[in-house]
Amino acid sequence: MLRWLLLILLVVSALEIGVFLWAGSLIGPWWVVVLIILTGVIGIMLAKQQGAETLNRARLSMSKGEPPTEYLIDGLCILIGAVFLFSPGFITDTVGFLLVIPVTRKLFKNQIRKLIERMAGSNTIIYRRW
Repeated sequence: MLRWLLLILLVVSALEIGVFLWAGSLIGPWWVVVLIILTGVIGIMLAKQQGAETLNRARLSMSKGEPPTEYLIDGLCILIGAVFLFSPGFITDTVGFLLVIPVTRKLFKNQIRKLIERMAGSNTIIYRRW
């Protein structure tokens, strides 16, 4: 698993550099820097807003005695999206926005839910009550 993560990190970094160079040749290097900063700031503000909203919905759900499972997965998507948005790059920003925006987050929620269920089924994730 660690090897795959390292490979993905290297490939995404190389792709980001290529996109920076390509975009810099089209619009100029200073505009690329401005866009990187702008997408980062807007993305983090959006992630903060979505995270607070999800936390409030989870609290409301728990106050009604319902388990906040959907909101936990939403929160996980928002957290991962915020990490992507915090890292500079257009590819990572795109993935980050997809994870943070509620409409597109649904595309990832089912995949994350299936991954968690598979990991729990293979005892990779162990649930313990204290």
